[in-house]
Amino acid sequence: MVCLSGCAGVGEISEDVLEAEGVLVQGNKLAANSLALNSLALNGIALNGIGLNSMDPTSLSAIQDAGVKGARARAFLRYAIGCAFAPSQSFAFTWWDAARVAHEETYHGELGVAPGWSTGPLDLQGQRMVSACVAARVNYYEVPVLISIRSTQPPLEVPGDKELDHFPDVEGAFWGNLWGTAPAIYACYNSETVANSRGWSRDCAAGHLRDDGTIEECGMIDIVGPCSAVCGPLISGGRYYRLCGDKPDGKGKSKTNLVVTTALP
Repeated sequence: MVCLSGCAGVGEISEDVLEAEGVLVQGNKLAANSLALNSLALNGIALNGIGLNSMDPTSLSAIQDAGVKGARARAFLRYAIGCAFAPSQSFAFTWWDAARVAHEETYHGELGVAPGWSTGPLDLQGQRMVSACVAARVNYYEVPVLISIRSTQPPLEVPGDKELDHFPDVEGAFWGNLWGTAPAIYACYNSETVANSRGWSRDCAAGHLRDDGTIEECGMIDIVGPCSAVCGPLISGGRYYRLCGDKPDGKGKSKTNLVVTTALP
C-alpha cells in the first residue's frame, strides 16, 4: 500500500492490514472538476506517453500553468500516474508559480494498471483502466478516505483475506474512458451499502444527497443506477463486479470487463 496523506478511518484499520495489502490506496480526494481536463489539455499525454521528452507542448503547458487550471491538471495527472504506474515508477517535472518560484514535483506510481505508459502511448485497455481508477478516487467533499480498489483485471484481481475482512462493504463500480472521442465515465452503486458509503464521506458511486432529497452527481461521473441492474451480481465471493454497461435496460453500449470496484470498511 502506498500512503499519500492522512485518511479518515485509518486508525480503525490494523497496521498489519495496511502493510500486507497492495490494493489499498489513501489520499482519494480528487476534485470532480479535475476529470474533464484531460479532453482539453492532457489528451496528448495518452498519445505520446509520460515523459518530458515525449510530452506534447500543450500537455506540458497545462501541468506547468501557475493558475487554477494548472493545479487541477497536476491533480489529475498525479492520480492518473498513481493508478497507471507501478510503485517503482515515477514522473518528475518543474513548474513555476506567479512569483516565478520553482516547484519540483514527483508523482509516484501506486497500483500499476498501465505501467507501459511511462515509455509509450496509453493503449485502449490502459485508457479505460486508468480512467476507471481515477474516477474511483474522486471525492465529493475532497477529503481523503482509505478504499480498497479491485478489478477482474491484473494486478488488482487478488485482494488478500485481511483486506476482504476489513473492507467487506463493496460500495459500487466505475468504468468508462476519459480519453475517448466522447469522454465518459459511469458509476453504479451497491444498494445495500449506500448508507455506509455516505458515512465514510464517499458519495460519487450513489451521488451526493442534497438537503431537498435530490441527487447530485460528481461532475462528469454519470450514475447509471444500482450495480445489480447494470453489472449483475458480485462475483468471486463478493470481491468485484465483472461486466458493466451504461444502461440498465440492456439497450446501451456493450458491457465492458474493464471495471474498477471499490470497497470500504
